[in-house]
Amino acid sequence: MIDFKRKSWVPGADSSEFPIQNLPFGIYSTSSKSRRLGVAIGSQIIDLASLAQAGQIHVPADVLNSAFINNFIALGKKVTNQVRVDLAYLLDVKNEAFSKRVDLEQFFDAMHDATMHMPIQVGDYTDFYSSRDHATNVGKMFRDPANALLPNWLHLPVGYHGRASSIVVSGASYHRPKGQTKPVETEPPVYGPAKRVDFELEVGFVIGKETSLGQSISTKDAEDHIFGLVLFNDLSARDIQQWEYVPLGPFLAKNFCSVISPWIVTIEALDAFRVAGEIQEPKVLSYLEYKGKKNYDIKLEVSLTPEMARLP
Repeated sequence: MIDFKRKSWVPGADSSEFPIQNLPFGIYSTSSKSRRLGVAIGSQIIDLASLAQAGQIHVPADVLNSAFINNFIALGKKVTNQVRVDLAYLLDVKNEAFSKRVDLEQFFDAMHDATMHMPIQVGDYTDFYSSRDHATNVGKMFRDPANALLPNWLHLPVGYHGRASSIVVSGASYHRPKGQTKPVETEPPVYGPAKRVDFELEVGFVIGKETSLGQSISTKDAEDHIFGLVLFNDLSARDIQQWEYVPLGPFLAKNFCSVISPWIVTIEALDAFRVAGEIQEPKVLSYLEYKGKKNYDIKLEVSLTPEMARLP
């Protein structure tokens, strides 16, 4: 269980978004350093490659001096979890004297001096339709409100394979999509820029353990394959989607851009936030049944900054 009383000697870390209980992983660079794996603590980033070269963590430096985190994840949870344990020890206020003696701060880079990059090389991703409220609301937008939630949603994981190549890291720019829309039901469709682009704040799961073609993973073993979580902004062109999604679902309305956070929070860092899920009604088939607390009570916020009107 996570110790929320644990403190770090790093200034400001305990009251920040990146306390010692978190320690997320990301890829960053500076004006003097190429892309590499780092861990966030307070307003600092720990250079893991340099730390490994100094013998403070035991991971091949070439895995850490990488443009993506994939090779690090591939080392397995026994290794990646141990890195977090070792870092937490070095950053704990109880071990400040030792950490100062090895001059741990020499391995820090200030966040304001760093550029964050896409943390993972995405081979594929699936977008799941996992919120009953969301599925119902979208059904009301596009179908008869009385039949908003289609019957299969209650029985199986509904989702679609998205476009992995258009996933970008937070802060990246993207183009407004173009496509066919049908603004007037009784008239032919028209082509042009989407006028109804929105986003859904979601959570993405980073899968870090390979499976062979055709291999099935049980709900009992699923967590062994999950490295961590990212924030995920699923962008949608709703006017394009409304015209194209019947009969095969979203395509161009969903493939122009999706945005993830630069930091990956490990699933182990969220153990204290586990809660029981809703009762599965009607009862799902046996291969979808699970035991224990497999849901997370995480508070997410959205803030919008509209473009300021230009003064004459």
